[in-house]
Amino acid sequence: MRGEPNIMMETLSKGFRTARLKLSGKAELSEDNIKNALRDVRVSLLEADVELSVVKRFLARVQERAVGEVVNLKAKKGAGYGMGGVAVTPADHFIKICHDELVGLMGPVDTSLSLEGDPALIMMVGLQGSGKTTTAGKLARRLKAQGKKPLLVAADIYRPAAIDQLVTLGRRLGLPVFSIRGMKPVQLCTLAVQQARNVGRDVVIFDTAGRLALDNELMRELEEIKAQTKPENILFVCDAMIGQDAVKTAAEFDRRLGFTGFVLTKLDGDARGGAALSIKEVTGKSIKFLGMGEGLDKLDDFRPEGLADRILGFGDVVGLMQDFEKAVDPEDAEKDAMKMLQGDFSFHDFYKQIQMIKRMGSLRSLFEKLPGMGNMLNQIPKEALDDRELVKIEAMIQSMTKQERRNPDILDKSRMRRIASGCGRSLEDVESLYERFLQTRAMMGQLGRSGMFGGMPGGGGGGGNPFGGGGRAARRKGGGGNPMMPGMMGGGMMGGGMMGQSAPPAPRLTREESVEAARERRAKQKARRKARKGGRKKK
Repeated sequence: MRGEPNIMMETLSKGFRTARLKLSGKAELSEDNIKNALRDVRVSLLEADVELSVVKRFLARVQERAVGEVVNLKAKKGAGYGMGGVAVTPADHFIKICHDELVGLMGPVDTSLSLEGDPALIMMVGLQGSGKTTTAGKLARRLKAQGKKPLLVAADIYRPAAIDQLVTLGRRLGLPVFSIRGMKPVQLCTLAVQQARNVGRDVVIFDTAGRLALDNELMRELEEIKAQTKPENILFVCDAMIGQDAVKTAAEFDRRLGFTGFVLTKLDGDARGGAALSIKEVTGKSIKFLGMGEGLDKLDDFRPEGLADRILGFGDVVGLMQDFEKAVDPEDAEKDAMKMLQGDFSFHDFYKQIQMIKRMGSLRSLFEKLPGMGNMLNQIPKEALDDRELVKIEAMIQSMTKQERRNPDILDKSRMRRIASGCGRSLEDVESLYERFLQTRAMMGQLGRSGMFGGMPGGGGGGGNPFGGGGRAARRKGGGGNPMMPGMMGGGMMGGGMMGQSAPPAPRLTREESVEAARERRAKQKARRKARKGGRKKK
């Protein structure tokens, strides 16, 4: 659900956050204060549907490492991440131990697939509704991008909608789908392998049938498909929303089929997601991919370090940059960054950036990946991270003429009234958008002139989004709006800059520079007034 809280992250983070607060101010890690802190961690893990035996083993390992551990109260001078000489508290040390154990719980990870066969075979298994068909399409798209030639096989003959869905996905991807209605799945999969050899397809993906619950008939059919086709890869697709049942289901599928890895889906919804921390520990098989959305490009390599960082509120810089690289053309980003830092951007540029944000995912999921910002989500009004605010701003910009988008200075009261009428927003909303646009343009131009970015596009930006995603309600609450909008916002992810990441304050101007900046502002205001008068005369 876009814009809604990720319940897994929130539930897990709450316990670790509370534990850290309890240990703050402590001079040492003793058995008593560690037990007290771990009590909150235990509750949050169980609330997130982590399997009980996994919780007990995790807490035991953390306690064993933490009790009696000697804490270096100052990081070495050569420490990375700018930590040289920084004081380290026992609470920080405890969180570091938790981070290491979380990574160990979910890793090591092997996201590779065995593709040496002629053709290579990938068998997708799982319960009905877990997302097998969508995941098969995502995987086919991924392999196609790697230069492979996949063939999709509609082996779920019991659910006609599954066949139609796979055919639709194949059409969207430009890939063939093998389907013969009425044929038994075992025979269908065997013929599909022969067909792939005949037409030069090097990867075959079986989308097999599922059930609402485990049953012997389903498992026997899958065992026969495995025996006849001998797939190199058997991927168990697991729905994170079924909680601890996911662990029991995975254990049974692994016992009967011996899968090679699994894909965890629907982690971006209202799932508690404890399965991500349990399945690896219980089955010994690694998570290969995460399905984090309905889009066919939303299949990510599983990175335990990134998930552990997000659980502990550290963000996920690597994941954020991967999202950015998928969504943005580097050359366009650099050009846009230069325009921003020269104070020479328009609503047309802003609209392009909104489109980029939407391609990268929901505002909340992106914000969770920002270092140090995960713990601040509760302090931000919900409206400020609501993706629907992007739609409202898009509507206002779409109601402008091309001339108005490219030259915002010509906007006057009459034009704003027409824009508000065209997009169904109030005149106040349009005026607020325009005012914040001018403020941001002036701020970015000043930052560019100050030279604080060293001539490099894409430095971060200041605080929240001056456009105030969340509208009047969010502004009344004092939440400076949407902190995620690049460019317009204070924190453009342009040319490699980190979106929304706080930048150092702008350097203080000398008296002469202040006078010059004021003179420039007055000249621009005069030019805008002149442009508006010219627009009214033409009417």
